[in-house]
Amino acid sequence: MLLTERDTRTLTAKILSMVKADDATASVGSNRRSHLRFARNDVLTSGTNEGRSASVTVWIGGRRGSASTNDLDYASLKRMVDQAESIAKTAPVDREYVPTFGKQTYRPSNRFFRSTSQLSLTARARQIGEILRMFEKNDVIGAGFHQANAQAGGSATKNGNFEFEDSTTVSLSVTARTPDGTSSGYFMRGHNDIAKLDTARIAQEAIRKAVEGRNARMIEPGAYTVILEPQAVADLLGNMSNTFNARNAEEGRSVYSAPGGKTRVGQLVFDRNINIYSDPWHPELPGSPSAQGGLPAEKIYLVKNGILENLVYNRSWAKQKDKQPTPGPVNTIIESSGPPASIDEMIRSTKRGILVGRFWYIRATDARTASSTGLTRDGVWMIEDGKIAYPVKNLRFNQSMTQMLAPGNVEMIGKPERVGSSEGGGGSLLPALKIKSFNFTSQSEAV
Repeated sequence: MLLTERDTRTLTAKILSMVKADDATASVGSNRRSHLRFARNDVLTSGTNEGRSASVTVWIGGRRGSASTNDLDYASLKRMVDQAESIAKTAPVDREYVPTFGKQTYRPSNRFFRSTSQLSLTARARQIGEILRMFEKNDVIGAGFHQANAQAGGSATKNGNFEFEDSTTVSLSVTARTPDGTSSGYFMRGHNDIAKLDTARIAQEAIRKAVEGRNARMIEPGAYTVILEPQAVADLLGNMSNTFNARNAEEGRSVYSAPGGKTRVGQLVFDRNINIYSDPWHPELPGSPSAQGGLPAEKIYLVKNGILENLVYNRSWAKQKDKQPTPGPVNTIIESSGPPASIDEMIRSTKRGILVGRFWYIRATDARTASSTGLTRDGVWMIEDGKIAYPVKNLRFNQSMTQMLAPGNVEMIGKPERVGSSEGGGGSLLPALKIKSFNFTSQSEAV
């Protein structure tokens, strides 16, 4: 069973009552996860697991200790607290310690859907069964993963703060391949509300990409105009909010650094149509009402009309720099200042370019230029004279994300769509992008 707000308040109060340390934060959580995995056009595994946990962090004379447990009985919680205090007594001084919050006020966000928490396993099996029939009908070999998660819990501080959150998520990823293994398609979507997960669309798109990707041609690497579908944008930029770290920028370790310990805040860094922000109450992407360190979350722009508006100060660095800590981000939304364009409009406007559905095996190469490398995968097409001409084989890229989004390099921006990185990570609201120049550096034989 998931913890209720009353359960959470009772348990955190019990933990804090055991604490003798100067300061402390107690947290408890619960989750229910279920999945259905399928491959080679058949169901492989299906299961559900539930769990509860607790953790505590204490400070004694500015020294920090933490411990956790999966047992919530009194004796286990007491051992956890004793262990944390024992660690704190021998730990070095925590130079980034700031006192825990006193009472805060949090504006709730609607992230919990009972229908997702109590999804019908029969209905899920029926949907996956229909997908398996679609594989057979289209003569492809398919695999995928349907998962749902519900969680509830919260934290309390020795200084009097308490917060409670509950949320649900559900997602489906599908990969389809032609029987000869030469063409592959992939599609994934997720939401908090299971009613908004279109499983038929996900399967249809994966199958379409596999079927239309047959007989791919090899092309020479180089700088190309590209159209990036929302999934490809998510793979590159889904966690972009994490790059706006104030300390990294002020210490010269970021693409947002400027000479003399300064930053590029206030400068035009991105195309003027680019906006990047976090909004805990966006109906399509509700985020946590609690930001870093328990600070109540707020809507915050990181980039507005291409200008770097804010960097993210955690509580410790904000104290050192005499700044206010940043109340976010708790999600990532990228949208255009102007009217959005459809992918079809982007294709029609392209004399010669490449349509990319997905990236894979992405690794950062240089934080100071926001550069990454990786591979295309599961569907790449050449565009000629405003039409998709033929599929092409995969390519490796090396690209700075800020250069990709720089003034003059972003030609068109689509309507944001909820999508998550195919390598893991939470969902974001991201548009398709038409980029004037994108750097492909070598060919890849991967499908």
